[in-house]
Amino acid sequence: LYCFDAPCTTACPTHIDVPRFIKKIASDNLEGSAKTILDSNILGESCSRACPVDVLCEGACVLHRYNKQPIAIARLQRFAMDSLTETGADLPFTPAPDTGKSVALIGGGPASLACAAELRRRGIRAVIYDARALPGGLNTYGIAEYKLTPAASLREIDRIAQLGVEFHMNTTVDAAMLDRLEAEADAIFLGVGLGAIHRLGLAGEEMTGVTNALTFIADYKRGALTQLSGRVAVIGAGNTAIDAANASVRLGADEVTMVYRRGPEQMSAFDFEYEHAKQEGVRFLWHVQPVGLKGNGKVEALQLERLETTTDDSLIPVPNSAFDLRVDHIVLAIGQSTHTELLAGSEAKSAKLKLERGRILIDRATGQTSNPKYFAGGDCTNGGREVVDAVADGKRAGIAMAAWLGGQNANH
Repeated sequence: LYCFDAPCTTACPTHIDVPRFIKKIASDNLEGSAKTILDSNILGESCSRACPVDVLCEGACVLHRYNKQPIAIARLQRFAMDSLTETGADLPFTPAPDTGKSVALIGGGPASLACAAELRRRGIRAVIYDARALPGGLNTYGIAEYKLTPAASLREIDRIAQLGVEFHMNTTVDAAMLDRLEAEADAIFLGVGLGAIHRLGLAGEEMTGVTNALTFIADYKRGALTQLSGRVAVIGAGNTAIDAANASVRLGADEVTMVYRRGPEQMSAFDFEYEHAKQEGVRFLWHVQPVGLKGNGKVEALQLERLETTTDDSLIPVPNSAFDLRVDHIVLAIGQSTHTELLAGSEAKSAKLKLERGRILIDRATGQTSNPKYFAGGDCTNGGREVVDAVADGKRAGIAMAAWLGGQNANH
C-alpha cells in the first residue's frame, strides 16, 4: 500500500517494519522477509500466531478507513516465518565479540528470551535459569494448542540458542541463589512472570475435577490430556479463560459454560476472542458468582448465585437466587497471584527493588528497576498482558542493559 506512516508498524509493540517484510514477500524474497521480522522481534513466529492482531497491527490498518478488510498481516508473517523454518536459514545477525560481561536472566519466558537475544547481539553472556523442564514460559506451556504448539515455541528457542544463550532448566531460583547470582553476574534480568491462579476459597476445591486454567492448558499442550467428557465450567472471562473453554470444546466436552460475575461488556477478553468462543459453541452465564461446590470426592455441581450491579458499580447478591449448575469439571481462570517471593532475600534488596501491588516497578523506557543492577520485564511488571508486550519489554531491557554495562565499563 506504500503507506506514508505505516500505522501497523507503530501499533506493533516490537515495531516490526510491516510494509518492508510484506514487500519482500511480494518480490519472492522470503528469507529477507523473515529476517526483517526477526530483526525487530526474535519471537516473530509465535507472535504471528498468538498476537491479538485485531487490536494491534491489523487493527491499525489504513484500510479500515475505507470500510475494507485489513491486510492479513499475521498470516503473511506466519508465511514468512514458516518459510525460514523450511529452509533452515540462519538468524539475520551473529553475536558481537565477547565483552567479558555476563547477565543472569531469571525465568525462561518471552521477556527473558528477547532480552537474552539482544544481549548476545552485543557480545554479552546471557544465562537463563528456569524452574521448568522446557524454556519458553507461557509460549510453551500456557497458550492454547490451537494457537501455538510447543514445537513451534521450542523451534524459536533453538534459534535463540544458536546465538550462544545458555539455559539452566529445572532450576528454581530462590532468594539465596539470587543473592549468589547477583554477586557473580554483572546484571540481573527478572522475567519471572506471575504465580499461581487464584482459588475460589470455597470448601471442596480439592475435589477431583477442579483444576486451574494454566495446568489444564499445559496438560493439553504436552499431550497428558487428550479427551474430555461431560460438562465443563470455566470460571473467569479473560483471554486465558477463553483459551481453556475453547480447548475444552476441542477435547470433546459435552457442554462448556463460562461463568462470570459481570456482563460481556466488562469481560477482559478481547471481543474477537469472545466471538470465537461463541462460534466454538461455548455457553456464557453472566452476572453470577460461585458460592459452593457439591460432590463426593469428585465435583458434581457448582452452586451459583445471581448478582446485580448497584448505582456505584459494586456487585451485590440477589436474595434467594442460588442455583446449581451440573458439572464434571471446573477450570479456574480468575487471575494470577504475583510471584516475587524470591526478592525477599536480603533486607537491602527488598528495600531497593520497589514493588507496587506485588509488581516490580521499572522505568518503562529501559526496564531498569529501583536497584540499577536489576532490570525486569513481562508479566511480573505489567500484571499479565500479551506475548508481544513481554517481547518488547525484554528487547528494551536488553538494549538498555548493554548500554548500562558499557557505561559501567567506561567508568572503570
